[in-house]
Amino acid sequence: MRTHLARRLTSVAAGTAVLALALAACGSSGSSSSPSPSASASAVNWQTVTSVAAGGGMNALIAAAKKEGTLNVIALPPNWANYGNIITTFEQKYGIKVNSENPSGSSQDELNAVKTLKGQSRQPDVLDVGIPFASSALSQGLLAPYQVAKWDQIPTGLKNSAGYWYGDYGGYISIGYNASVVKPAPTSFASLNNPAYKNMVALNGDPTKAGAAFAGVWAASLANGGSLNNITPGIDYFAKLKQAKIFTPVLAYPSTIQSGQTPIVIDWDYLQAGYAQQFAGKLNWKVVIPSDGLFANYYAQAIVANSPHPAAARLWEEFLYSDQGQNLWLAGLARPVRLPTMIKDGTATPALLSKLPAVNGSATLPDAAQTAAAQKAIAQNWATKVGG
Repeated sequence: MRTHLARRLTSVAAGTAVLALALAACGSSGSSSSPSPSASASAVNWQTVTSVAAGGGMNALIAAAKKEGTLNVIALPPNWANYGNIITTFEQKYGIKVNSENPSGSSQDELNAVKTLKGQSRQPDVLDVGIPFASSALSQGLLAPYQVAKWDQIPTGLKNSAGYWYGDYGGYISIGYNASVVKPAPTSFASLNNPAYKNMVALNGDPTKAGAAFAGVWAASLANGGSLNNITPGIDYFAKLKQAKIFTPVLAYPSTIQSGQTPIVIDWDYLQAGYAQQFAGKLNWKVVIPSDGLFANYYAQAIVANSPHPAAARLWEEFLYSDQGQNLWLAGLARPVRLPTMIKDGTATPALLSKLPAVNGSATLPDAAQTAAAQKAIAQNWATKVGG
């Protein structure tokens, strides 16, 4: 039971919020080269296959992936967007062993692993990273193009036009807090600037390395006179909270929430709602999407170039973007990228839609140029202004 969320969306309202989130995306970025042609189905080089049809269809892909027998994933915590259940379901459905490495790692850790393990059997096959890190991986030549069968249902602004990366699930930045110890209840970024919250406010990671923390700073910027073109007010906001000894450098994880080290956390709404469920009966975790900093974004999937298990990597993506995979993300209280279409065609599970955290208003997603500029500003200023 999720008894600690203040309000609920009806399935209709949830659909509206998800639709606004997806359709607010701007144009796609990155390479626009055409996918390379595939070999015949009987002699497929899965490293170069750019669609399931080009590889001979789903049966051929499944057979090749089962022959490989293994998939390497990285930085997928079991309690993040329902990834524990997603991995188990994939293993049981296809009989493929999933090796999950460094589940608490950041997006940057994923890129580092791709480079340091290059050519080894342990190298990640697939990535789940913040879109800025997907763009960075593309610029470094780390990705292979692939367009899933449901490609046309991914909004243009949430995918690289050649298939090097594509949005998977998204959410809104929220404030989560232990209502038993945090008084008064925070409702906005402005409300967090309160001496009563000494050493209480935390981010989920380092914003120079982690997409969730990066998004948290951007939301704070919107709440403090910034914009999608200017993230600096968000950096200054956290510098101010640090100077006031409100912001703590302790990185927020479920363990720090349970121990009381991070009683106020700025993080994605689907993770916060998951904490409310996880800690029900242990602590009173509540979630609010701040009224003054409405920021939304998606993470992105990508296949690693020359990955150890190229067929399994492509089957994983097909699974994630199927109705079954998308509903599994929805069960983790995240908003899967195909959800607007699934709501229209009736394939999204209504009971899951009703559990999404409440959102008032809609958010415009940053485009690639805005994201790159914000990432540069964070890299140049976070350490000197806020530090660890």
